[in-house]
Amino acid sequence: MKTIDEIMPLLQQLLTLIEKHFGNRCEVVLHDLTKDYDHTIVDIRNGAITNRSIGGCGSNLGLEVLKGTVVDGDRFNYVSTTSDGKILRSSSIYLKNDEGAVIGSICVNLDITDTLQFEGYLHQFNQFEPSDTHEEEVFSSDINHLLSHLMQKGQEQIGKPASEMNKAEKIEFIHYLDQKGAFLITKSGEQVCRLLNISKFTFYNYLDISRGQTKQNQEL
Repeated sequence: MKTIDEIMPLLQQLLTLIEKHFGNRCEVVLHDLTKDYDHTIVDIRNGAITNRSIGGCGSNLGLEVLKGTVVDGDRFNYVSTTSDGKILRSSSIYLKNDEGAVIGSICVNLDITDTLQFEGYLHQFNQFEPSDTHEEEVFSSDINHLLSHLMQKGQEQIGKPASEMNKAEKIEFIHYLDQKGAFLITKSGEQVCRLLNISKFTFYNYLDISRGQTKQNQEL
């Protein structure tokens, strides 16, 4: 397989199976990850759960898989949340081409917000795997909101707002965003330049420094 389109009928049949089995509280999403990250959704069922539609974007975790920070991105039965407070029980798998490159993903998001109120009765149905090693997954209908979330997390990681960062901290901030796959988002570098109040030349210089430090650490 070289592209998602080659097996699209089969994938759509699979999405229909999951949709019909779990009903309208289950969102099923097919991403073509060879497209720009702000337009990866090529099929979605019950998209009102995360307020997304065809042509929308993926979550922050998909960026890490594309970046290569996370090698095996498949995750099963974990908890995620939406911006409007829904609690979801989610699973995601990534599709690879014949060369082993990630080209797509299928994500299932079951809305368990109401059923969690009946935890005693529905305990078996609502079990999920807690994880201390994975970052919270964030869904957004706007790619800029996703980037803003990553930049906010980056500032929290540094421990101070961008306006107060020195050179070393700005490099560390850019390194954090790079590892999270933020620069796979179109024009993300321009927004980071504005946030850090630096030029494009300085931005790419800092990015090269951060990647050089990472390479040195890997060689040690």
